[in-house]
Amino acid sequence: MVGLRHPRFDRAFSPRTGSPKSTLMPRVQKHRLNPTPAPEDRHGAAAPLDGPDDGLDLAAAPASVRHGAATIRCFWEHAPAGPGVYRMIAADGEVLYVGKAKSVRKRIASYMRPSGHTTRIARMIALTASMVFVSTGTETEALLLETNFIKQMKPRFNVLMRDDKSFPYILLTGDHAAPQLAKHRGARNRKGDYFGPFASVWAVNRTLNALQRAFLLRSCEDSFYDNRTRPCLLYQIKRCSAPCTGEIGEAEYAGLVRETRAFLSGKSRTVRDRLADEMAVASAAMEFERAGRLRDRIAALSAIQGAQGVNPKTVEEADVFAIVEQVGQFCVEVFFFRTFQNWGNRAYFPRADKSLAPAEVLDSFLAQFYADKPPPRLILLSHEIENRGVLAEALGERSGHKIEIAVPRKGEKRDLVEQARQNAGGALGRKLAETASQTKLLEALAAAFRLARPPRRIEVYDNSHIMGTNAVGAMIVAGADGFMKTYYRTFNIHNRDSAPGDDYAMMREVLRRRFARLMKEDPAVAAENTGTAGGDKAVFPDRPDLILIDGGQGQFDAAQGVLTELGVTGLAVAAIAKGPDRNAGRESFFMAGLEPFKLSPRDPALYFVQRLRDEAHRFAIGTHRARRKKEFTKSPLDDIPGIGPARKRALLHAFGTAKAISHAALSDFAKVPGINAATARLVYDFFHERGRL
Repeated sequence: MVGLRHPRFDRAFSPRTGSPKSTLMPRVQKHRLNPTPAPEDRHGAAAPLDGPDDGLDLAAAPASVRHGAATIRCFWEHAPAGPGVYRMIAADGEVLYVGKAKSVRKRIASYMRPSGHTTRIARMIALTASMVFVSTGTETEALLLETNFIKQMKPRFNVLMRDDKSFPYILLTGDHAAPQLAKHRGARNRKGDYFGPFASVWAVNRTLNALQRAFLLRSCEDSFYDNRTRPCLLYQIKRCSAPCTGEIGEAEYAGLVRETRAFLSGKSRTVRDRLADEMAVASAAMEFERAGRLRDRIAALSAIQGAQGVNPKTVEEADVFAIVEQVGQFCVEVFFFRTFQNWGNRAYFPRADKSLAPAEVLDSFLAQFYADKPPPRLILLSHEIENRGVLAEALGERSGHKIEIAVPRKGEKRDLVEQARQNAGGALGRKLAETASQTKLLEALAAAFRLARPPRRIEVYDNSHIMGTNAVGAMIVAGADGFMKTYYRTFNIHNRDSAPGDDYAMMREVLRRRFARLMKEDPAVAAENTGTAGGDKAVFPDRPDLILIDGGQGQFDAAQGVLTELGVTGLAVAAIAKGPDRNAGRESFFMAGLEPFKLSPRDPALYFVQRLRDEAHRFAIGTHRARRKKEFTKSPLDDIPGIGPARKRALLHAFGTAKAISHAALSDFAKVPGINAATARLVYDFFHERGRL
C-alpha cells in the first residue's frame, strides 16, 4: 500500500474522466452518458420512479436541477446498497465530485430531493450527467479509495489541498557500514530510519547541524566517502568523526549511530544523561580533552531542544490540526511534535465551498493530508469530525500501529490545539490581506494594459543561457493568490536548427511547446478566453489571460507569430523592454494595437510587473545554473548503457579518473572486481571505437 491506497484499488485512472484504465477494479458498476431518460409528465417534469421521494413535485425545482435529479434517479436504481465510492460526472467527462458512503444507495437518494440543497450541491446536481460506482468491502476501504480518487482527479466540488509539497525528513541510512545522516525529501526508497516530518527545510538544516556537532556522524555521499584518503574539513571543525579514513573504529562509530537513533526516537533525555555521566567520569580521571568533547556534544543537544519553540512536556509524538474560517476562506494550521519537541508548523489554505462547515473541511483535508505521509500515534484536532473512527482505523491499518484521533478539552493537549488555532487565525488574516492587495494590483495592471477585466492567470516567460549553452526557458505563473509556484515550468531548449543564443528562436520554441500542449489537452483554448469549464471562479484556470514576455519588439513579434500559427486567440500579450542603461522604472511595453508606451515610475502596476519579471529572471537563471552544474559534474561513464552506480564506483576505485579509464586496455578492465568480460568490452568499445575523450 502506498499512501492511503488500498491494495485492491492500486490502479491507474484517467484524471479527466475518472474511468479506470484497468479491468481489475472490484465490482465497478459504470454508467456513462445518455442514461435511460426518466418518463416525463405533461408538465415536463420527470415522473417519479419507485424509490425514496416518490410523489415529490420536481417541477418546483429549477429546470437544470430537475434534470440533474432525474439523471441521478436513473443511476440510483443500480447503486450498491453497501459501502463504496461514487463519482458524479459532467457531460464533458469532467469528474465533479467524489464521495464515499456506508450505503451508496442511501447517499445517492439524498441528491434526488427537488429542493433544500445548498447552492453548491444544487450546482453539482445540475451539472451531473452520469455516475460511476465502486463497491468496497468496508467503509474504511471506501475512505482509502475516495482519498485516492480525489488526489488523482481533483474534482472541483471536493475540498482540495492546494499545497501538497512533500515534507523534509532526516534519514539515518541503513545500507552502509558507516551510516550517513542526511536530509531527505520524496519517496522512501533507501533503506534506513526516517525521522520527521519537519515543517521546513530550514528546520531540518538547523537540526542536522546540531546533530553533526553532537554525534559526529558523516553527512557525505557514499561516492565521496569511498574515495577519501585523508579526513575532510568537517573532521577538522569537529563536525564528523571521519570513519572514511579510520580516524574512529567501526565499533565506536556504531555506538554513535545508536545514540543518534535513540535521540531521534524520543530517548533524548536518556542520551543526555549518559553523556553527562561520561563527562563526569572523564573529568574525574583528568581526561579533560575527552570531557571537553562530551561537554560540546551535550551543548549541541541542548541547542536542538532549546531552539524548538514551545516544547510539550506530556506529548511525545503528535500532529496538531486547527482550522479557522473567515469570509468563506479556510486555513488549516498543522504543528508537528516529535520526541517532545516542536518540529515546526505549516499553514494550508484548502479550496472549499464557503457553505461547508469547518469540521467538514477538516474531515476531508485529513484524509488527503495523510495519503502520502506516515501518521503519528496521536492526532489532535480543533473540531470533531464525522469520519474520526473510520480515519483512525484506516491510518492504523496502513501504519501497523494504533492511531488515536482526539479533540482535547483540557490540559496541555488543549493548549497545543489552541496555539495552532491562533496561528491559523493569524495566517488566514495575512492571507486575506495579501489577497486584497493582490486584487488591487491586478486591477491596476488591467487598467494599465487596457484589459477588459483583471487577469486571473498571468504567465511570464524568460530564457537563460551562456552563449547558447545549457539554454533553458522558464515560465512562472501568478494570480490572485500571488506566485503560483506549483504551476511553474521549465523548458530545455532542443532546437538544433537555430543559431546558438538566438533568443527569438528560443522564445518561439517555448511558447509553441506550451500552447501546443495546452490545445491538445483542451481544444477550446483556441476560442475566446472563457476561463475554466463551467465558469467556476474558484478553480485556477489552465489558460492565461495575460502573457508577459521579457524582451522588446522582436520577442513580442515572435510570441505573436507562434500564437497566430497555433490559432490561439483571446490572449493579451505584452513585452517588457528594459529602459536605457537597463534602469528599472524606465521600461517600455509593447502590445498589439498600441504604440510602445511607458508607465509612470510611481505606478503600482509598474512595480507589480517588475516583481513578475524579476521572479521570472530568478527562476530561469536558477534553472540554468542547476543544469550547468549538472553538466560540470557529469561523467562519461554516465553515458554508457549498462553501467550503473556499483560498476561505475568499481571502475573509478580501480582507475581513479574517467580519463584513466579511457586509456586502459581491455585486459585491465577484466581485472576489476564486479566487471565481467561483456561489460569490459562494452566500456572499452565506448571509449576507443567511438573515439570518446
